[in-house]
Amino acid sequence: MTAPEQEEQWVWLARIRRPQGRKGEVFADILTDFPEKFAERRRLWLLPDPAPSPSPTPAKTTPAKTIPAPREVELLAHWLHKGGIVLHFAQSDSISAAEALAGLIVAIPFAGRAPLAGDEVYVADLIGCTLYDVAKMETAKMDAAPVPIGQIEDVDRTAGPVALLVVRSPGSTEEILIPFARSYLRTLDLAAKRVEMALPEGIADLNAPGKS
Repeated sequence: MTAPEQEEQWVWLARIRRPQGRKGEVFADILTDFPEKFAERRRLWLLPDPAPSPSPTPAKTTPAKTIPAPREVELLAHWLHKGGIVLHFAQSDSISAAEALAGLIVAIPFAGRAPLAGDEVYVADLIGCTLYDVAKMETAKMDAAPVPIGQIEDVDRTAGPVALLVVRSPGSTEEILIPFARSYLRTLDLAAKRVEMALPEGIADLNAPGKS
């Protein structure tokens, strides 16, 4: 199998967090809508995360790291664990080997992802889209325009039954959490990287850090 050259050709399945166990297993966040498909996938790819979490170690004391190229791995076993998934690759047989995988993305080529029904969407496809609030357009008596909320940077699937869109407004350092509820969604144009939702009044402020 040949590795795709462009980032857009990958489908993210999980983000490796840390070692799990003593035989090279790793614990990972689930990024796919179909975790049960891991049972059908024996060949996976490990990719560098283009936006890794900041290291708590000061930059001046952090050694430079070589960004790894995508590489194919064989999945030996997997199981769900505490809201995430444990993965064991054939190429990882020790704690130190597992530690070296922390921060990498588990992915498959785009062509290999599971098909969706017409009204479904991969949450990973939402990343990079701009979110607009069109609630005023539905309720205002006068003409109103969509209100840009910000760009979707991540999707949090661990907070509850409804995924949370992690949105950042232009020029802001704070994230806004917006429930990706079907009842809010109005328009989804992935080609234009645009998501329109009719948000309840004040929800963007309610879910911003430090707001109540």
